[in-house]
Order: sequence, then C-alpha cells, then structure tokens
Amino acid sequence: MNYFDFYNIAESFHPDTAALKKQFYTLSKQYHPDFYANEDDSKQQEILELSTLNNKAYQTLSDGNKTLEYILKEHNLVNEGAKPQLPADFLMEMMDINERLMEVDDTAQLAEVTTEVLAIESDINEALSTLTADYETLDDTAKESRLNEIANIYYRQKYLLRIKESLDTFAARLGN
Repeated sequence: MNYFDFYNIAESFHPDTAALKKQFYTLSKQYHPDFYANEDDSKQQEILELSTLNNKAYQTLSDGNKTLEYILKEHNLVNEGAKPQLPADFLMEMMDINERLMEVDDTAQLAEVTTEVLAIESDINEALSTLTADYETLDDTAKESRLNEIANIYYRQKYLLRIKESLDTFAARLGN
C-alpha cells in the first residue's frame, strides 16, 4: 500500500511533520500486536504487517531524502540499476572535475575542487527545493512533468555523491 494513502495524506515531498507524527502514533496504538494476542494467527499476522507498514511509512516520510526517492519509485522514475540520461553538459562538468581530482596532489588543489563541487551541490539542492515546494498544488499533467525534472535532479545528486566520496578518499590520502 502507498504510504501516503496509508496515512491518508496528499502526496508531498514535504509532508506536514506534525500530522505525520500524529498519524504514526494513532496507527501505532491501533495496530499494536499486543492488543491482538488473543486473536487467531491470520489476524495476528495481518496486524503485524500493518504495524510494520506503519513503521516503514513513518521512517520514509519523515526523512526528506527517503521521501524523494519513495515518490520517484512510486511513479516508476527510479529503478535499481537504471541508467539515467543525464545532460551532456552536466556529464562533461563531472568528467572535468574527476580529471582534476585525479591530478590533485596538495590540500590547496583539493580545497579548490571541493569548493566547486559544493557550489554545484548547492545549485542542485536549490533547484530541487524550488521544484518540490509547490508540487502538491499542481494538476496531474503538471505533476508528471515536474516529477521528470525532479528525477533528473535526483540522478544528478547521486552522481555528485560519488564525486564527494572520491573527494573524501583523496582528502584522507592527503591527510596521511
């Protein structure tokens, strides 16, 4: 079951945290396995599954990154092993950063590349924030278009994360 439907809230990249928490606690009480200890095995199993669903839904929807990925997966825009089509200019920029990273041999050069990566990350996060802010107010056609833009940013974030991991590796090497 879709987590938003389970909590009876609109699909949103920024669900109301107070409403989310309230619904979590209400359902935690309603589906607490101890209250069904005298029921038959099938009823106990059903309650256990609902309790687990409640926990997973809350863990996902109370974390912005997990919510983002969850919504994109629900709309089949993110799949394990998918090869996204990232814009050529972004890929060229990342390739340039990777090449410069391979040539880093002192902390000043590393700091320069790190600053550039953090600036790109900031731009990506700002674009994502803009795209997700009014998502729930859009009609279905506009949502579909917006989701594709958000998925593009999601994949850029993933790519950038790998570069940040490389930066950390190089920083550790230079620190020794």
